[in-house]
Amino acid sequence: MVDRAAKIDSMIRTDGLTKRYRRRVALREISLEIPAGGVTALVGPNGAGKSTLLKLCVGFERPTAGRLEVNGIDPVRHRSRAVASIGFVPQTPALYRDLTIADHVDLAGAIRPRFDAAHARSRLAALGLPADARIGTLSGGEQAQVCLAIALGTRAPLLLLDEPLANLDPLARRDFLRIAREAARAGDTTIVLSSHVISEIEDTADRLLVLGEGRVLFEDTVVHSIDGHRVVDVETGLDGAALVGRFPGRGEDLHWLVRRAGTEVGRAATLEEVVLGYLAASRTASLAGVATGSA
Repeated sequence: MVDRAAKIDSMIRTDGLTKRYRRRVALREISLEIPAGGVTALVGPNGAGKSTLLKLCVGFERPTAGRLEVNGIDPVRHRSRAVASIGFVPQTPALYRDLTIADHVDLAGAIRPRFDAAHARSRLAALGLPADARIGTLSGGEQAQVCLAIALGTRAPLLLLDEPLANLDPLARRDFLRIAREAARAGDTTIVLSSHVISEIEDTADRLLVLGEGRVLFEDTVVHSIDGHRVVDVETGLDGAALVGRFPGRGEDLHWLVRRAGTEVGRAATLEEVVLGYLAASRTASLAGVATGSA
């Protein structure tokens, strides 16, 4: 069991969490801890296990093995309690095209007795979205904002955003992220924001969690992630620095991501390059395992 202090300090904790779908393993014995407060960027390529982890948190899926607690609650044993502490925004807005925005706010209030309808309405009004507008008349970005406003209206301590930016235009993405960031900074909620494009959320996130092939490849604060790594061009050499992985640059050049050594080599890494380095290292290890017959 998680002690009382851990319930307060940790929003998500897993221990050996595994999820299998017949022959495919979506999550492989992952153990992690996402602390309360701020925005955690959950990043990785498609198929990395990001959506599976979030679905397990909400209780949409059951673990094959291992343990999971959300705000100190087991979502398998006590799903209603776990769901009551979560606001969830899926990649595809779960809205009814023929209903109005006001209808959705009322529906959320009927489903969740503690729903703060005034809070949701104020956020929607600030965006200039009329309450009598039907969902079918809204753009993708506007529908995403309706989902976010309703999720924030739950006043849940944990908000899970499952790749909500995938179908939004650049301006809609910025508006969406701005509101999410403001909510986290105000201390209203802890946010886990899933994406496979780190550049979209680099300015929003406080923590970084990288998944690849169902495993945790790296996790730390954004500040430590950047400060703890350097990028070295192949021509420059590693100069004894600890290699993480080799990844392609924007052109034809290849770069090495290395853990920061006592002597400064290369240049400072961006957050996107940190992610690329660890994903490249995971892919290299996977290919090596296939080649040797150990995978």
